[in-house]
Amino acid sequence: MANLHDFEELVSDALEVVEFKLIRRKQDIEDDSLTFHPLMAHQLFGETESIFGYRDLHVRILYTAGPLHIYIGVEYSSRVDEISKGDISADSVVRTIAEKLPDGCFFINMDEFLKTLDKADKFQPFGEKLSELKVTDAQGKKRLFEIYLCNYKVPSFLKFFGRLQTFILWFVDAASYIDVDDAQWSFFVCYEKYKNDNSNYQYATVGYTTVYEYYAYPQHIRPRISQVLVLPPFQKLGIGTKFIETIYKHYQPQKNVIDMTVEDPSDDFQRLRNFVDARLCMGLKSFARDVIKKGFNKEMVREARESLKLNPRQCRRVYEILRFFYTNCLDKDDYHAYRLDVKRRLNAVHYKQLNDIKKMEKAKVDTEWLRARLPTQSQRIEQLRNEYEQVENEYKEIVKKLRTVC
Repeated sequence: MANLHDFEELVSDALEVVEFKLIRRKQDIEDDSLTFHPLMAHQLFGETESIFGYRDLHVRILYTAGPLHIYIGVEYSSRVDEISKGDISADSVVRTIAEKLPDGCFFINMDEFLKTLDKADKFQPFGEKLSELKVTDAQGKKRLFEIYLCNYKVPSFLKFFGRLQTFILWFVDAASYIDVDDAQWSFFVCYEKYKNDNSNYQYATVGYTTVYEYYAYPQHIRPRISQVLVLPPFQKLGIGTKFIETIYKHYQPQKNVIDMTVEDPSDDFQRLRNFVDARLCMGLKSFARDVIKKGFNKEMVREARESLKLNPRQCRRVYEILRFFYTNCLDKDDYHAYRLDVKRRLNAVHYKQLNDIKKMEKAKVDTEWLRARLPTQSQRIEQLRNEYEQVENEYKEIVKKLRTVC
């Protein structure tokens, strides 16, 4: 019987051996410059993100750039089944990936896949166009992106979206497929409009955002941004910012919308949201420089909610960012006043806990066990210093970005 330790060299890192390409034309299939790798693979290949049983493993997952038809190809020089004479089996790579794909949406035959590519020039965006973004990329090329609001009732869109959301398993941590039959979902999809080799316009799929419209009594809704994905070849072009701005412009005029929220945002997305919200709030009267220096107030909450649909917690965050934007950190008094303002907010929960303990002690309740769980005064001072430094470092990046556009 073969020993597993004899085959350790046949363990491959899925993040290295799995590669993606978005195919616009046949020549792209062999163009290595178009290759990008997954950020994660634990939802398919387990916590170790490894694939067992192959030497020189190469897994290719190709998507036609517009309609996103999928090809899965696996290449290797040898596999453990042959080496061990059948005692040990290699992982079934195609089956593992296929289990996470919609039924019948992929090819393992390259010729069949290429037939779908021949028809890709007829692909058109689904839905209603809401906005566009013109950018010049790092190579000096001018590019045009368009964002559409798509209707879940269109069966062809749902099939397309089923293929599109397969990317999240590789690029969004802890992501899961959504129930597309739920009428409360809204779908925003971005496409790149480009000219092909025949100088005709075609569309390539860039990414998507989903928004869930939660019901709020009596006839209101609270839209929550859920999934946001911009595919790696299109990142760092301002598309994420444009997604947020487009969603805001869609919902802000709607009188039945109370405010906008975000579901478990990643750190990167929260920074992006903070930047967009801060830039928008700079145009509101209650966030003017002379007003913001006087401290946070209820008028900010009211105006931000009525004008931009920001919730109170996000409003407070934006206030701190903009106050930092207007603070002269070289002015000792100005900078000190800002730090105290932020620290009061950071300390609010701690002071509430202390006040609750005092109330319990007045009521003759034993609080010794509660006090034991709280940090000492010196510990709290150190905690507060670290918390503030973390907040300021986050705000510095956003303020730096604001200064480049304002």
